[in-house]
Amino acid sequence: MIHHHLPSRMEDLFFLKEEKRLIEQLKKMEKMKETKEALAQVSGIRDEALLQKFVDLNIRPETVASVSLIPLIEVAWADGGVDEKEREALLSAVHQFGIKPGDIDYELVKEWTAIRPSAQLLEAWMHYIEHLCERLMPVERAALKKEILEQTTAIAEASGGLLGLGDKISKSERAMLQKLESAFPKA
Repeated sequence: MIHHHLPSRMEDLFFLKEEKRLIEQLKKMEKMKETKEALAQVSGIRDEALLQKFVDLNIRPETVASVSLIPLIEVAWADGGVDEKEREALLSAVHQFGIKPGDIDYELVKEWTAIRPSAQLLEAWMHYIEHLCERLMPVERAALKKEILEQTTAIAEASGGLLGLGDKISKSERAMLQKLESAFPKA
């Protein structure tokens, strides 16, 4: 079936432009024990039942990291560029996940704040979420959607409205949030 190939396809896109040092860190990461703690650390997802489901489905930490990081990047770029406040909010978000400078995900986020990732990355993420949701119970899907949308909304609000007035989320950021949300089943 097609969806068995999606995780590696997404990982291929996720780690597309890596240097040797980052590849070495990926190899270390692949050896990491797939525990709820490891998954929570790389993704910022805190829902215990959802993390357990990821462990049960044998979803690797680097895949879970991409599930959380890609939407954050896409929202930051929604206005066509990443401003300093968004950049700080992104790096602060990954730091809260337990990801530190030098870690593969931190380096990727830093690179992605300077160079917009390929549109294929978002496409791969949308497909992955769609197929992942097929394997989750409704309550788990709801938890994943809530976690991701809360994280992305925080990034969208980081740059604030014009002179700090009015809506903190721009039209293009709101459109991206809706696009991300559309990857999840309606129920």
